[in-house]
Formats: sequence, C-alpha cells, structure tokens
Amino acid sequence: MSGNFPLVFSVTSGKGGVGKTNLAVNLAHCLSRLGKRVVLIDADLGLANVDVLLGLTPQKNLFHLFHEGASLRDILCPTPYGFSILPASSGMSEMLNLSTGQKLELLEAVDELEDELDCLIVDTGAGINDNVLYFNLAVQERLVVLTPEPTSLTDAYALIKVLKLTHGVERFRVCVNMSTDAKAAKEFYARLHQGCDHFLSGVSLDMVGVIPRDMDVRKAVIRQEPFCVVAPESPAGKAVEALARSVANWDAPENLDGNIKFFWKKLLFH
Repeated sequence: MSGNFPLVFSVTSGKGGVGKTNLAVNLAHCLSRLGKRVVLIDADLGLANVDVLLGLTPQKNLFHLFHEGASLRDILCPTPYGFSILPASSGMSEMLNLSTGQKLELLEAVDELEDELDCLIVDTGAGINDNVLYFNLAVQERLVVLTPEPTSLTDAYALIKVLKLTHGVERFRVCVNMSTDAKAAKEFYARLHQGCDHFLSGVSLDMVGVIPRDMDVRKAVIRQEPFCVVAPESPAGKAVEALARSVANWDAPENLDGNIKFFWKKLLFH
C-alpha cells in the first residue's frame, strides 16, 4: 500500500446471503494482523449486522450521527480483533435513504480519521439501491462477492452493469465465496467475465480470491467471533488470510484533487 491516503474499498454484492459481511469482518481482522490500522463501516444502513457477527452491542451507531448529533468518535467502536467498526442500526427505515446532507455529514466525519487509518472497509448492503450505489461510488476499489450459483452471478452482473453504465465505474475485484471447489469458482468467474466483456465494453475484472465452503465458518458465526480467529488454519481462514495479503498490496492513491479527500465529495452533486 503506497501513497498518502488510506486505501478505501467496498465489500459489496448483488445478492444477499453470499457471506459478504462475514468476509468483510474477517478481512478486517487479517489486515489488522498484517499491521494495518483498519476501520470497517457497516454501510448496510437498515439491516446492519457487523456488530452481531462480532458479538458486540455498541451504545451508539450511525443513526445517532445523523439524528442525535453524536460525533464519529462517539460511535467508533473498538473490537477485540485489532480493528474498529462504525456500526449502523437495524430496523430503522429512516436510514434506508440518506439525504445529500447526511451523505456529506458522513464523508466529513470520516475525513477526521484520515491520518489514523491505513484501510477503510465499507460493507455495503446487497443489491442496487441508492445507498449501495452511493457507497460503491465513494470508494477507490470495489470487491464484489458472489457465490457459485446462477442467481448470485446474475445479481453481481446487474450491480456491475449499473455502476458501469450509469456511473462509469470500470474496475472491479471479484471474490467467489462458499465455493465447493476452485474449478467451479473459476468457471463462474469466467462466466461473469464473459458477460461483462460481451455487453459492458471497458469493464476490468480481477479475480482476487476464492473462499471455500467450510464448516468452521458456520461454527464461528454461531459463536459470534471471526472464523479467522476461531479457526485460522481452516481452509476458509487461510483463504481470507491470502486475500488480505493481496489487498495489502493494492495501491492507495498518492494524491486526490483539492477537497475530495479520500471519499469523493464531488459525487454528491452529480
């Protein structure tokens, strides 16, 4: 990781249920073990569950930032696993569509962390709603998570298509999760690549990880601990560790224009 700015990337998906949040949590832990200062934002604003996966009960969350005047420092919640989270709220319908003012408020608040961070991971919701698209536009890199199933493939393609055709995003990293074998994962990636090549000229896809289906993952979820902590030597644990090493070599930008900082404020006014 080079440059003067943190690396800011989303972990995102077209379809729910692909293990995206669990992957984000374990990636945050593995990056922190590599010596990175990591904050994970739970940007699935209406159905937040990063705190649940970690067995934490934060006193405040992003709802309090937007509606009750809390500061980012009030909300930032350290975990026992080497990274901090910015938790969101669950079941709050007013969080489902942020106003332009709220988006600006969040970006300005996060700017305060710039000098204390190496990695900012944004765990988006699933799908193509306004919040998901917004957070995927505000980051530098997008890690699209899919599973080797036709519906997951179709929905991942839909997300990439909207981001490319509507917003001009062309570069995506891809991780196949819960894979029964590496061959099947590569075949699904090849199908996604083929679809993008054929219909979305200019899109660049980079397969950066295959996480195998692993019983230890399920056990860790039930224990509300990261599986990379509970079973670091498990196949899934080793795969996420390898993915973290790859992410640690992604380049952060060396300079960004004027007041854009490391979140792109200009996109608010498109």
